Amino acid sequence: MHEENKAAANGCGKIRSGAQNGAALLALMEKTGYSMVQQNGQRKFGGPPPGWEGPPPPRGCEVFVGKIPRDMYEDELVPVFERAGKIYELRLMMEFSGKFIGVCVSLDNCRLFIGAIPKDKKKEEILNEMKKVTEGVVDVIVYPNATDKTKNRGFAFVEYESHRAAAMARRRLIPGTFQPWGHTIQVDWADPEKVVDDETMQRVKVLYVRNLMISTTEDKIKAEFNKFKPGVVERVKKLRDYAFVHFFHREDAVAAMSVMNGKCIDGASIEVTLAKPANKESSWKQHFNGQISPSSENLLGFPNKEDGTQKSLGKPASLSVCLNGQHSPGPPEAEKSTYPIFPGIKLTPISMYSLKLNHFSSAVMHLDYFCHKNSWAPPEYCLYSTTSQDGKILLVYKVLISSIADDSQIYFMPEKLCTTVEDAKELAAQFTLLHL
Repeated sequence: MHEENKAAANGCGKIRSGAQNGAALLALMEKTGYSMVQQNGQRKFGGPPPGWEGPPPPRGCEVFVGKIPRDMYEDELVPVFERAGKIYELRLMMEFSGKFIGVCVSLDNCRLFIGAIPKDKKKEEILNEMKKVTEGVVDVIVYPNATDKTKNRGFAFVEYESHRAAAMARRRLIPGTFQPWGHTIQVDWADPEKVVDDETMQRVKVLYVRNLMISTTEDKIKAEFNKFKPGVVERVKKLRDYAFVHFFHREDAVAAMSVMNGKCIDGASIEVTLAKPANKESSWKQHFNGQISPSSENLLGFPNKEDGTQKSLGKPASLSVCLNGQHSPGPPEAEKSTYPIFPGIKLTPISMYSLKLNHFSSAVMHLDYFCHKNSWAPPEYCLYSTTSQDGKILLVYKVLISSIADDSQIYFMPEKLCTTVEDAKELAAQFTLLHL
């Protein structure tokens, strides 16, 4: 039996020739009036559709559909998706395969992370360079170096006018194909901005202040923000070159933001915005009640609640410890191989927070990374000791986790003792990760 007949007999679909595909797609375009263009590995149907007036749909109107069968094309997909509403644009990637599709709200990310940028480059230089090789650049966000405000931190965020423009730029900037200023840059999607509903933001009375000098003290910040209206600041929490300023009343926080944004403190021009509180899915109350947010599950590699399978984020750390009779989930295991540094090889400074999870083999480093990604204060470790019956000194760490934005705190301490400081700290970090 021919393959076509086998497929028909088994009800598994059909196999169409190139000519049949072309005829079907041509008929679709004639019927709908939409155009179709193929570019950079994807085929675009519409965008805008015929007769469309006004701007494109706003962010949040796009969905991502994955695992589309390889033998399914626009003539079959469009009627399915049109059941939900009028299609503005459909972009079909040509390499997907599978039997079942998955649909979720698209992140609609319009921002790229660009790493390994020379630290002496200014915002205008980076903006002009990105505009030369990519289309749809709206803005470039560059952070001054914490210790030297005349330099950048070696990375920038490039904002594009649309998710599609950002996706095209990401493909264009693949390392090795573009070397601005003679440097090989790193390119990846930036973490999506945290979205907080308007009702919650209307209650915020904490300001986020960045671009501070390392030497600037909390007392100095409090005094500066109290200048426009004495006694309005409740407290200040500073970390490295940024701080959170807590006010007694919201109206004073809003007024201070307007007055202080762009002001100089100890020679540094500061930026002031309202602090974004944790959203409902990752709020402190959920963590304190022992609940685990979806983002935490993905980060820590917990078993899937539905099928009990382990998420593929790596093996547990080498320290084999048991918490309440169960092995604790450690961080993903980093590659242990070593590579020679050849003469003349160029090394680029990089922040650990720009790395991926699989670069961390230590739970201590993993916990620090996790706190940073959630905009919490770095974990604080307090060491305690006792003596065993045979005279050995046994050690345990208590870990303090703090949310800077709302000043919440919680302690974690494992119920096991260790004989070395290193093992005690690793155990405490693993225990904390398990319970966050």
